[in-house]
Amino acid sequence: MMATKAILQQLIKNPDKLNDLVNEAKELAFQLGIVLRTLETPNSSEVVTYLPFTLFPSPVPKAALLQALAVQTHFNTLVDKISQDPDFLGEALDRTIQADDFTAKLFGIYKTVQQEGRTQSIVMGLIRSDYMVDQREDGTPSLRQIEINTIAAGGFGVSDQLPVVHRHMLKSVGLLEESKRIQDQSRTREMTAALAKAWELYGQQRAVILFLVEDMQISKLTHRYIEKELWKRNIPVIRRKFDDVSRKGSLDGDKRLFIDGVEVAVVYYRYGYMPDNYTEQSWDARLLMERSLAVKCPDISTHLAGTKKIQQVLAKPGVLEKFFPEQPEVMEQIRATFAGLYTLDMGPEGDQTVAKALTSPEKFVLKPQREGGGNNYFGEDIVQVLQAVKGDKRRAAYILMDRIQPRTEQNILLRKDLPLKLTSVCCEIGVLGAYVRHGGEMVLNEVTGHILRTKSIKNNDAGIIGGVTVFDNPLII
Repeated sequence: MMATKAILQQLIKNPDKLNDLVNEAKELAFQLGIVLRTLETPNSSEVVTYLPFTLFPSPVPKAALLQALAVQTHFNTLVDKISQDPDFLGEALDRTIQADDFTAKLFGIYKTVQQEGRTQSIVMGLIRSDYMVDQREDGTPSLRQIEINTIAAGGFGVSDQLPVVHRHMLKSVGLLEESKRIQDQSRTREMTAALAKAWELYGQQRAVILFLVEDMQISKLTHRYIEKELWKRNIPVIRRKFDDVSRKGSLDGDKRLFIDGVEVAVVYYRYGYMPDNYTEQSWDARLLMERSLAVKCPDISTHLAGTKKIQQVLAKPGVLEKFFPEQPEVMEQIRATFAGLYTLDMGPEGDQTVAKALTSPEKFVLKPQREGGGNNYFGEDIVQVLQAVKGDKRRAAYILMDRIQPRTEQNILLRKDLPLKLTSVCCEIGVLGAYVRHGGEMVLNEVTGHILRTKSIKNNDAGIIGGVTVFDNPLII
């Protein structure tokens, strides 16, 4: 760790050497296909740029990474158990759906599907659990979960080759021993194996996996990595938007889903996690797919299981016991990762949360029921939002979480048009998990790898596409 810091200090004083090294890193990224489309031309592959990344890997405590990896299959199981519990989902989200239109619409589809009766016994999840290492006042690090993503979890694909770049950069500056600590991963292959298993269980060789995608397809090259793995297994893939499903999708008498006359075995949502992803026609298309026999990744109940409100409810005393009776070790592993999470529902407990946040806003993060980065509130923005909603039910659309005081490191962030400078950064560990359940049997439940994303400590929120976060690798310490 000290070695990389010393190298960075030397490089920043030697601009020519730094530029040579940066160009070498970028060119290696291009050679390895670590690229994405540009914001200026998101629907064209004629112009691409390198995926944003750090010049060197960032130090991460080995114990924290191992802890995050060890608990992932339990989180897979927990998400799946929640998705099968209509009473829990209904009670946990009751106040939220009164305050948040988006969650209410998702829940409306869930209720419709429940009332009609589930048509498909194959359930799958590709999820990512995100953590930061909280640096306590006494200096000891502590792993804390930020959120769990159950829809369109990203981070694998074009970034899979980044360990090759980081190993080379360490070797280039003479850090041969450090380079041996950068791990290769097969996360795309392993995540794709779950999609393949669901397709196989569906049992129709000519049926396809449908990637439900957005209009602005800046991440298409990452999707292509996943598609390539599926085609290797002779599993056909099609890409369609909500509008295509609206116009060309239909169910037959057995509720099998057809698009353009082709049967769909699995719907893989790479879109549909934000309110602005939907028009009225899109909501109808989502309902059509949810009612169908196709396996959904995720289905509507698994999507709801990933909401911030569910995360907050799970942290309450006695709740995990409902899902893991007689498994105290599992509950202990899960609970050890929880940050402080507080309800904003109407009532005395929610009133206490409001008072706490207004008194010390710098100690908290205010989170709406949204995915995709850039949605959270910090500092004085918390005060503004809560002052506006503190007296009415709209506040139940949010939860409050303790603000993490993350470990900080030094690195150089590489992103198109970003000036080169030594930056104080913090990292977020993402652990990827995959599961497939067939009826009552869990046929696949795995931790499929990890990712590291890094940003300047000056930025509160995160997001690769939003231009805040870059990809990284853990230099295990």
